[in-house]
Amino acid sequence: MLFQIWLTYINTKLILESEQTPMSEIQTSQSLYQALWNSADILRSKMDANDYKSYLLGMVFYKYLSDKMLFFVAKTMEQETQDLDQALELYRSYYADEETHADLIEVTKDEMSYAIEPDLTFTALVQEINAGTFQLEHLAQGFRNIEQDDELFENLFEDIDLYSKKLGATPQKQNQTIANVMKELAVLDVAGHAGDMLGDAYEYLIGQFATDSGKKAGEFYTPQPVAKLMTQIALMGREDKQGFSLYDPTMGSGSLLLNAKKYSHKPNSVAYFGQELNTSTFNLARMNMILHGVPIENQKLHNADTLDEDWPTQEPTNFDAVLMNPPYSAKWSADAGFLQDPRFSPFGKLAPKSKADLAFLLHGYFHLKQDGGVMAIVLPHGVLFRGNAEGTIRKHLLEEGAIDTVIGLPANIFFNTSIPTTVIILKKDRQNRDVYFIDASKEFTKGKNQNIMEDSHIEKILEAYSKRQDMDKFAHLASFAEIAENDFNLNIPRYVDTFEEEEVAPLTEIAANIKATNRAIEEKSTELMAMLGQLKGTNSQSQKELDDFLKDLKL
Repeated sequence: MLFQIWLTYINTKLILESEQTPMSEIQTSQSLYQALWNSADILRSKMDANDYKSYLLGMVFYKYLSDKMLFFVAKTMEQETQDLDQALELYRSYYADEETHADLIEVTKDEMSYAIEPDLTFTALVQEINAGTFQLEHLAQGFRNIEQDDELFENLFEDIDLYSKKLGATPQKQNQTIANVMKELAVLDVAGHAGDMLGDAYEYLIGQFATDSGKKAGEFYTPQPVAKLMTQIALMGREDKQGFSLYDPTMGSGSLLLNAKKYSHKPNSVAYFGQELNTSTFNLARMNMILHGVPIENQKLHNADTLDEDWPTQEPTNFDAVLMNPPYSAKWSADAGFLQDPRFSPFGKLAPKSKADLAFLLHGYFHLKQDGGVMAIVLPHGVLFRGNAEGTIRKHLLEEGAIDTVIGLPANIFFNTSIPTTVIILKKDRQNRDVYFIDASKEFTKGKNQNIMEDSHIEKILEAYSKRQDMDKFAHLASFAEIAENDFNLNIPRYVDTFEEEEVAPLTEIAANIKATNRAIEEKSTELMAMLGQLKGTNSQSQKELDDFLKDLKL
């Protein structure tokens, strides 16, 4: 029996790796997004988005693991089905059979790195909900078991407090709230989608959370147009590179890193390195990696303070690309001891305590490969022109030829800030010290809450970046001498003149417009006085007050 199960497993594994998901199995993005968002309505009235994101995304992730495992078991046992209830019954029968139990669990854990008990699968719990027998502890036990199955899942659900008073004042109400959420999520075909499909839905939700809850949620999300621009620049000319290494020292939910999967021609070989301080957000990134189907061996994620504790310190320490969207103008210790830190010591100064922007930049630059490495970082415009220590660091970088390109982005394109930002491109192996300036501040479409950079805007920037030529009112290649003449100030308007001179109307036209405006005012005033003249006071005193008012108004 053992041999039969393993043989079937190997054949199934080969099939799974080679075949594409049929289009008939793929829900439209919009319907998936809508179903996910509808499920959030249950929690939206009880807590803000920064809290309920953990619940909703955690349960979506658990369903993903559960459904994927059930379908894997059915296929492995050569009884493939698209019905989760049928798959669960198959699993129950083989799980309960003494002859197949141990072998089945071994094969499942070998492939999935986990094995959920039949009664704790998402499908089984929904059956309990429909039967009115669901107990919250069953879901909690499922979470605990997953976390204990493999270090990949360690503490992954720690932010989901199933017994929180926010879910309801009593255990019964808490039980009912979670049950209602699970019923909404039960309709999602999460396992039937390609990893990217579900991952995209996941990112969509994060974006919605950021919009809904403001700064807190927005702290860990980089809008897709910005991520697309940065990733394509980082990969430009290297899309076919096998084993491309990517590092994000402030990775948030990992969405910036995962864009490499879209634009690399060898996505399964990309190595992802990321660090995140916030434990909750770090766990979101771990889920995001798994949802996107990133092989375990290709993801190296670290939960720590990027500035206080350098990482990675063991090979590999330098990467083909560094992508960063750090918290803007964050505070940091700036202790004198950092002047001995190899990340900062070559520059002789530390970023100020009140603004860690350049500290993050230098950390990323330190971990960039000498040969061919490309770094893209989003920062507020202040880093381009602020003086004192920041001015010293910026001058050193320019003298070294480290700053390759400065791209000015439109205002109000981030969820957590309306200020304009800049993408700075850095390289270590440049043969000259010129800087290419792109003013993309007007490259957007106005949206309801944020301005949006469309594909056409991104393509225009990428084309300019690749050609590195002057473009009227859009881009300029500044020599090192020109930059030195500007005291190493990189404020974009110094190099790209976008001023549009307005046409002055003829005096006769201006006079005609004034006359027309005066006539309109006179007509409206006459209409107003006629309306006021119809008013009557309720008594003699109020009538006198009204008459005096109208008399004064005519004057």
